[in-house]
This record gives sequence, structure tokens and C-alpha cells, in this order.
Amino acid sequence: MVKVCSRCVMDTSDAEIVFDDMGVCNHCHKFDNVQSKQLFTDASGEQRLQKIVDQIKKEGAGKEYDCIIGLSGGVDSSYLALRVKDFGLRPLVVHVDAGWNSELAVSNIEKIIKYCGYDLHTHVMNWEEVRDLQLAYMRAAVANQDVPQDHAFFSSMYHFAVKNDIKYILSGGNLATEAVFPETWHGSAMDAINLRAIHRAYGERALNDYKTISFFEYYFWYPFVKGMRTVRPLNYMSYNKAEAEVYLRDTIGYRSYARKHGESIFTKLFQNYYLPTKFGYDKRKLHYSSMILSGQLTREAALIKLAEPLYDTEELEVDIEYFCKKIRISRSQFNELMHVPIHNYSDFKNWDGLQRFAKRAQGLLQKLTGRKVQIYS
Repeated sequence: MVKVCSRCVMDTSDAEIVFDDMGVCNHCHKFDNVQSKQLFTDASGEQRLQKIVDQIKKEGAGKEYDCIIGLSGGVDSSYLALRVKDFGLRPLVVHVDAGWNSELAVSNIEKIIKYCGYDLHTHVMNWEEVRDLQLAYMRAAVANQDVPQDHAFFSSMYHFAVKNDIKYILSGGNLATEAVFPETWHGSAMDAINLRAIHRAYGERALNDYKTISFFEYYFWYPFVKGMRTVRPLNYMSYNKAEAEVYLRDTIGYRSYARKHGESIFTKLFQNYYLPTKFGYDKRKLHYSSMILSGQLTREAALIKLAEPLYDTEELEVDIEYFCKKIRISRSQFNELMHVPIHNYSDFKNWDGLQRFAKRAQGLLQKLTGRKVQIYS
């Protein structure tokens, strides 16, 4: 029987969820005890963010760009792009085209770039490699099917930042809408060891153009040698996603997507069909729970939203047909892939052991120096 948290809407689809005597889950307690202290929605947030902006400007003086932003066309990154213009920063904007952009996403990105006057670099990925890697992930039947796109997105950002001598990466990631995430659902998108292990097991062609980030680069080279930092400005303001979308619409004529992550046709199908059907994971629960905890949504409203179907039947058929045609498989092959026995990402070689070592080293350094040590960029 499914048990649901009495405060948010997270449930036992997270195999490691724990409830207290009042029925409140560990995700809520983590938000109260840890994550809420990393959110600065009052005047102190503005002051903290202004100090960061001043530092970025100071270190970027004399350079063509002082920071870099990844732009997907979604609400978070789009709103951040407009706010960065208000801050007076000079970003290089990077968009990674993995072959799945919706026409609406392309239109929204064009509006943002035109309004802000930014330089946009679009990295068009090698489609045959993307296709082979995504099919490998489907054959592996792991939950994190979006890793091929996500890893390429982040690796492109870091590589462009190094090439252009940029130390600050500005991310639209935020705790107001993304605080809740069960570790049991899947591993890190940054884990290139796991990505290559899955591709070795199920891929059919070499990944010559697909760039990855190694464990050493992510945990040591970028933060310590290059001095790079990832900043999440939305955590320093009172970020409300619905209000941000209205602002985007009124300012640049931004058009909303029918579903979360509707800017990517693949991500839309993956999150709204593949994950719930094959694994029982409904990512709306994470999003709505985060919004409940940050005060953007009531639990009652979230439950009403969760009762709505994930997909319109006709729309689902259109999207599956498009997916099969683009990735060059038949509908029967798609159905077979949907029934392949499930694997956990940890069934394949990964960086978990190295990550535990890095965390222990971090703890030791903090104890010896008496200072907080940030071991990842």
C-alpha cells in the first residue's frame, strides 16, 4: 500500500522514505533542517547576491564574458537569463541541441537572446552518437534516461567556460522547486564512469564527439586548479515559478509549455511516460513537494494536480510515433524496450566509491583547517 507524506506529497515510490510519528517524511525534515538554511528569500538574499555579482564583475573585468549561462528554454533558465541582464553581467550563453528541441523552445530562446542582447553559442551534438547512447540507456533499462542529454549539457558548459577563461557558471537550479529528490531514483548525471560503462555494455558505435567530464575534473581540476564556481542566483531571491512565467510572458512574449520540460520532446516522453510506466516514478511529486515546502503551492492543490493524467492518450501516441521515427526503431521495438528487465545504475561501474573517498577527504580537510572546503565546482 502506498503511503503519502502528511505534509508534502512524496510517497513510498521512494524506497528509502521514512516517516515520523506525525506522518511527515524525511524530505520535509531535510528541507527544514538543511535546505531552508540555503534559501535566502529576504533582504539578506539581495545583499548576498549583490556581493556575488560584484565579485563576478571584478574577476571578469577586461574579459569578453564574466560568466556563463546554460539556456534550455525552460522557465528557470529563461528567468535567470533576464535577471542576469538586470544585474549588469556579461554572460556567454550556451545552448546544447541534442536533437529533441521543440519548436516552441527554439522560439523562446530566440526571444530571450534578442531581448537581452547576449551572445549565444549553440552546441549541436552529433546525432548518431546521441541516438546510440540513448538507445544504450534504454537497453540498459535504468531510470536515468536523461543522462545522455544532461551530461552533455553540463560538460559543454564547463568546456566552454575553460575555453573562454570564465570562472563562474550561473545555474537556474533552485531549491524552491527542486529541493526534494530521492537518491534511490537514480545516480548522478555527472558520472561519466557510469555513462561509459552503460555505453560499453549496450552501445554500438564509438563516442568520438561526445565530451564528458571526469571525476577528477569535476571534483578537483575545475574547483581547485581553475577556481571555477557554480552559482545558483535563484536561491538568493524569492523565486516563484508561476510569477516568473508571467514575468517572462509580459516582458518578452514567452510562451509556456503544456508540461514541465516540454522544451524537450524526449524529456517530456521520458518523464511523463517512461518513468511512471516502467518504474512508478512520477516526477511531479518531487516538483510539487518542493513547491509545498517553499510555500508556492498548497498540499490540497498538489493532490488535485496529481489526480490529472500525465498524458492525453492521443498526444502520447503522437509523441511515441515521433520518438520511434527519429531514433529509427519500430513501435514493436519500442514496446520491447519498455518491457526489458529493470537495472539500477549501480549495476554498472560508477564513481560512487570515488565520491565517498572525496567526501572523507573533505571532512578531514575541514577538521584540519577549521574551514569549509568545497570539493566540487
